[in-house]
Amino acid sequence: MAAEMSFANATSDSGLSEALANHVKALGRMFYLHSPKEQLYEKVEDVPNFFRQSYPYFLIFMIIEHIVLRLEGKKGIRLNDGITSISHGIFQECGRLLWRGAESYLYTWIYCNFRIVDLPWNNTMTWYAAALGVDFCYYWMHRACHEVHILWAQHQVHHTSEDFNMGVGIRQSVLQGWCGFIFYLPLALAIPPAQFVMHHQFSYLYMFWIHTEAIKSLGPLEYILNTPSHHRVHHGSNKYCLDVNYGGVLIIWDRLFGTFRPETDKIEIVYGLIYNQPSFNPAYLQMFYTRYVIQKFRRLETWSDKLKAIVWGPSWEPGTPRLGDEDMKVEVENRPKYDIFLPAWCNTYIVLHYAVVLYGFFELASRYMGMTPISVIIFVFYVMASLTIIGMLLDNSKYAPILEVLRCSALAFLTRSIATSPALTALQMFYVISAMYWCLHTLKLLEIKKKVD
Repeated sequence: MAAEMSFANATSDSGLSEALANHVKALGRMFYLHSPKEQLYEKVEDVPNFFRQSYPYFLIFMIIEHIVLRLEGKKGIRLNDGITSISHGIFQECGRLLWRGAESYLYTWIYCNFRIVDLPWNNTMTWYAAALGVDFCYYWMHRACHEVHILWAQHQVHHTSEDFNMGVGIRQSVLQGWCGFIFYLPLALAIPPAQFVMHHQFSYLYMFWIHTEAIKSLGPLEYILNTPSHHRVHHGSNKYCLDVNYGGVLIIWDRLFGTFRPETDKIEIVYGLIYNQPSFNPAYLQMFYTRYVIQKFRRLETWSDKLKAIVWGPSWEPGTPRLGDEDMKVEVENRPKYDIFLPAWCNTYIVLHYAVVLYGFFELASRYMGMTPISVIIFVFYVMASLTIIGMLLDNSKYAPILEVLRCSALAFLTRSIATSPALTALQMFYVISAMYWCLHTLKLLEIKKKVD
């Protein structure tokens, strides 16, 4: 008996140590701290989905950042803006569920048919070459997303927040992966696909935490790495912040190619777009700028100008340089942030429903490979539609109540058809009560009253 207890304790201690070691490695991945020998994979399908594994750490980092900012006397992450950022991240992930990794197929095809050198996949030098190559290509991809109008139409989603926090790190366009993928294809001539896919994930994990005002400076590392200080400048809409600091992990590319600009205490950075769009609706923020590009294309008369309206810079107009006339660019000054103040009960309602939607998304993300494509499309539509309607509630849109009635009624019916447990029955009642409330609101029997800030 004593021997069995001793073995059980040893097994328990071993399991605890292994779990702790895995958490330490996962945290290290957020800062690009890896052991190359432990991250060598032969095939793309062997590469873990490190990004998806990091979901809990995204949330933990955001909570810690919020606490630090509050201790510094700042507001921290606003509920409406934070939810909107997470919604954009879920939009992008929903797109990845639909594409099922199709972006990497072309890379793999080029590597298999046209590579000019065979770098051993299990060599640490290949690991470092891939890391450097991915970051170099990211610089040019990111720069193109700011200097090519149609690419900016997608990338601008990342810049729509008027705050600068780690939530912004996951605020991405659903089409961002497709828009930027072509810039990585030259790597397929040498870098094995598994190494590319792995470092592509590591790069985005690193760039999550540099979206913060809680970290002022990293000292000497500021000369080499992209840091919160450098990235704050990149996200500013002030004139001195435009078209600079494109680096991903390393800032050396900006220093080499003349696009580096340091942060200064003399100017208060104003975040967001030059012409901000007042909305917390993720679907609207994803699409509105593409509509503007189309309008600009139609407005111009010659086919030469129409083409330039798509591939030249966002500020370009006929008769100006490719990136527009510097003297015509707006000097953005400090401005009030868009905010809608809802009563506490309404915010609680939104948080509860948002939690249910997130749970549904995580379930989908864990099971989608075993589902039929049509089932994945249906569930992705549910998630994206729910996030859109919640965003409209945050905007206090006049259309949100009726859409929420329809959403909750549909989900109440769905849970009724599959209710096989007390939890699902409770969820059904939750949706029924929600639908009833918004129905009464739509009939003007109940009303949301905004609180005064």
